Amino acid sequence: MADQNESSETGQSGSQELRDVRYCEIIPVTRKGNKLTAWVYNTLGLNDCPAAEWDALTEEQVNEAYGSVSAKLNGPRYWVIDKLVASGSSTTGERFTFGGIEMELRADIDTKLREGTVGEEFYVPNEVQRDTVYTYKAGRPVYELTSPEGDVYIMQSYAQVKDKSLTIDDLASLGSKLSLPEGWKYSTRTLTEDYDLVTTGLAYVINDDLYNAYQRRT
Repeated sequence: MADQNESSETGQSGSQELRDVRYCEIIPVTRKGNKLTAWVYNTLGLNDCPAAEWDALTEEQVNEAYGSVSAKLNGPRYWVIDKLVASGSSTTGERFTFGGIEMELRADIDTKLREGTVGEEFYVPNEVQRDTVYTYKAGRPVYELTSPEGDVYIMQSYAQVKDKSLTIDDLASLGSKLSLPEGWKYSTRTLTEDYDLVTTGLAYVINDDLYNAYQRRT
């Protein structure tokens, strides 16, 4: 989902190589009046989302433990960025353990009740509040979606949510597997120089129909 996707960092990630690193997200949703808040937790820097514990976890367990009205179990996911540095609201230090899997709060997303919650629609931008720098290194591929309006979204993570066999080697030809809406295009290219995708407060994140997450380029 949003990366919805999305949204994962351990303060300063330093020189840690993130490309193809496994992680999982849990997004419990709380309600106050007619406002829904999605709290984005993930495992990066804490553990690699152990499969046995992840497979045993249910939405009902998350809601009971967290007091949420609903929850998304978003994973496993794998980073397609090379480095990440987070600050501000993305480094709260707030942790929660879901079914034996420790996670840290990375972002939050507010919506009105009638609008639903993050990740419920494909190819629709979600506003995610966080402060991050995603680095994509020169000489490595990036994978992008372009909207009919010309907005470009760069993949931040791929998911084994719907297609459990998907690997990083499949991303170059992913366009043939996606059910792209009219006017949308999928493409890949190799960077000739490092690229930093900087977010200061608000990121726009979408999911494709395989739950891979992308952030809008600035």
